[in-house]
Amino acid sequence: MEKSPAQDPSQSGKTNEQHAAGNVPRSGERPSQGAAPTNDHYDAGGKPDADKRPMQAPDTLGAKHKYPVLAQPPEDFTGLTLTKPSKVAAGLTAVIKSMEFSWGEAGLGRGTQALLKLNQMDGFDCSSCAWPDPDTHRSVAEFCENGAKSTASDADHRTIGPDFFAQHSVADLSRFTDRDLNNAGRITHPLVLRPGATHYAPIEWEEAFRLIGEKLNGLKSPDEAAFYTSGKVPNEPAYAYQLFVREFGTNNLPDCSNMCHESSGSALTNTVGLGKGSVTLNDIYEAEVILIMGQNPGTNHPRMLTALQKAKRNGAQIISINPLMEAGLNHFRNPQDFMNPLRALGALLGDGTQITDLWLQVKVNGDMAVLRGIMKYLLEAEERNPGQVIDHDFIREYGAHYEEFLTELHNTSWEDIEQMSGVPRAQLLEAANIIGPKKKIITCWAMGLTQQKNAVYSIGEIVNLHLMKGAIGIPGAGLCPVRGHSNVQGDRSMGIWERPSKVFLDALENEFDFQPPREHGLDSVETAKAMHDGRVKVFVSMGGNFLSAMSDTEFIAEAMRKQELTVFVAPKLNRGHLVTGDTSLLLPCLVRAEIDTQRNGKQFVTCENSMGVVEASHGVLQPIEGQILSETAIVCGMAIATLGERTTTDWVAMMENYDVIRDHIARTIQGFEDFNQKVRRPGGFYLPNGPRERKFTTDNGRANFTVTEFKKHELLPDQLVLFSIRSHDQFNTIIYDYNDRYRGVFGERRVIFLHPDDMQARGIQPRQLVNITSHFEGQQRHAERFVAIPYDLPRGNCAAYYPEMNVLVPVASVADVSNTPTSKFVVVTVVPLPELLPEGETKAQPLRAAVSR
Repeated sequence: MEKSPAQDPSQSGKTNEQHAAGNVPRSGERPSQGAAPTNDHYDAGGKPDADKRPMQAPDTLGAKHKYPVLAQPPEDFTGLTLTKPSKVAAGLTAVIKSMEFSWGEAGLGRGTQALLKLNQMDGFDCSSCAWPDPDTHRSVAEFCENGAKSTASDADHRTIGPDFFAQHSVADLSRFTDRDLNNAGRITHPLVLRPGATHYAPIEWEEAFRLIGEKLNGLKSPDEAAFYTSGKVPNEPAYAYQLFVREFGTNNLPDCSNMCHESSGSALTNTVGLGKGSVTLNDIYEAEVILIMGQNPGTNHPRMLTALQKAKRNGAQIISINPLMEAGLNHFRNPQDFMNPLRALGALLGDGTQITDLWLQVKVNGDMAVLRGIMKYLLEAEERNPGQVIDHDFIREYGAHYEEFLTELHNTSWEDIEQMSGVPRAQLLEAANIIGPKKKIITCWAMGLTQQKNAVYSIGEIVNLHLMKGAIGIPGAGLCPVRGHSNVQGDRSMGIWERPSKVFLDALENEFDFQPPREHGLDSVETAKAMHDGRVKVFVSMGGNFLSAMSDTEFIAEAMRKQELTVFVAPKLNRGHLVTGDTSLLLPCLVRAEIDTQRNGKQFVTCENSMGVVEASHGVLQPIEGQILSETAIVCGMAIATLGERTTTDWVAMMENYDVIRDHIARTIQGFEDFNQKVRRPGGFYLPNGPRERKFTTDNGRANFTVTEFKKHELLPDQLVLFSIRSHDQFNTIIYDYNDRYRGVFGERRVIFLHPDDMQARGIQPRQLVNITSHFEGQQRHAERFVAIPYDLPRGNCAAYYPEMNVLVPVASVADVSNTPTSKFVVVTVVPLPELLPEGETKAQPLRAAVSR
């Protein structure tokens, strides 16, 4: 049995072993990865020069009357029905729902074909999340309900062509719900909305590319354009896209990472040297303790539940730290068990596997305090049991700033910890007692942490906990930020970032013979401000929905309307395509499930998952009829039309053969050497990962403890903290339906979840309508007519669905260091209206009449 580089240094750099399927890490082993650090493009210094201006609050109430095209979803109710929240995730219902969506949208034959190849080694990568696939054996149904919905939506057999857009103006379309926009079907032809026009109309591809080139080349500076990227874009078009943008002359490459895991990268790069996770799927199975923080895996990463179930069966204990007890954190009924005769009956009738052993119901933004409390108890345990709790050998060999960290920890009072966290000391002691004697510890987290004001500092405390325990760089232990978009981590590896490193730019210069721009570009928040100011005049979006995904919806809408040109590359319609600049292009692209045939034959793309495995993705479905191009072809078409004779890059060769792009990647990005060879192996290959091997490539070469002053946030007596959540029938801004069955909410999204005591204190009855006002640096933003629902969450906190609540998040309210919007920390007041929405009704009634009924 060969050993990994961590156990045998002579194994370092053996690229012929860097593949997942042929190098599955067994118990006590690590995957062979080579020695080069991965260029993940996170700046250890954070963003001290980011645009911090508060900006003027938009007219959130008047906008819907002032503009014919609505930036927010319509306020009409769709029929609310409430049941008790579920205590069990998945099960037979998940199977039925998967089939309903798949066959209903993609059709029986097309839908079944797609599901059978979803996440298979000879199939295509799911676009719904970045959770990794097993390295070797994969079941015939290697997908979850969320993946089935996403694939069905992508593979939709319904189409909307020129006739549809001739029938519906953009103003009419803006009055569709977000669900109905997505469910209208696949866009079949390139479209243009010309100045003063009310309808999108057909345009030829050649003219569309020419229009883009002329507008970009007519700008006074390349920095007057911004190029946004969705995390669903695969590696090959992402690499071509950043190359085109940099050859054009700007680093304005905002992306969805800026809105989600930028906080993770900012914290991890400075502490352990890599802005990515340090665990493999095998580590999850081996862990003794797993902490799950700010995450709802049952809805957002359902396949993670299978890994957690396997860990539980292997003896792991799981601590959930979250304001809500989500169904997926409670019990899991694995649909795969229906195919196991020994487990089928239990899967059908029982509650399945209990996931959480200890639930800490933390207040929003209180995670830092929870971790401080646990670590204070660990120190007390170490004093009673010297050498049994804290890994002093690891700290001496690898750590730095430990003494300064201890001083700050000792100076943190228990009163502050309990006040900020909302968690009793007895429960923190219980958590510490679970963690104390264990070494194989993994912490998983998602946007419940990354979108807080203290996000970077809270993640730094996670690292502190792992460094105290030496729980990193060994099997069964490490750090696990769980990414949302399927290739958001890969896009960053490809150079989709506004602050590129000198090493990466030098590599581009040597490979492509041009002078890349060296000045930092704009991230997503800065881009929104620059668009609003008029400093950015052209906005190009490679996938995604910037309008709805970003904070401060009406502010973003004002910024969009000021653009001279907006360009949207997408397979389906969303609200972001309707609020446009003077001229707008809507360019339809293939989806990952479809066969991509270029002049050189069938092509494949690659994606990188949350655990650093890069794998090929082969489309299997025939593309829908129409004039649709691949994302790579669209990027290359824009580049050719814009750059002309200024470029020496062979864009045609890259468009016709994606191997050409992968060869460029291999020569310019560390960790991707021999890319074309390695990615053709079943299961792909692991990227190098220093922290996984206890190689900490920080500035000082050490694993750094973080020393952060404990920050408390004071509220006025009537104020609450609002945080965003997603419904079960939703993927990011894509709405599949109006239901959130795990939380017992059906037929409606315009709701706000409140603690019963907070409702009583404000005179709010269940199902009563309320207005919500957010407060930020003297500014106010308003959202009208939400339905109040009592729910079990910490007193002083409330929750509402994203993107509906984004209108309340100020564009300048961002996490320290990372500049990520604080969608999980919005200070609000909630005021009742004299109306109530009866069961299943779409019209509110006066409060007295509704109650007497």
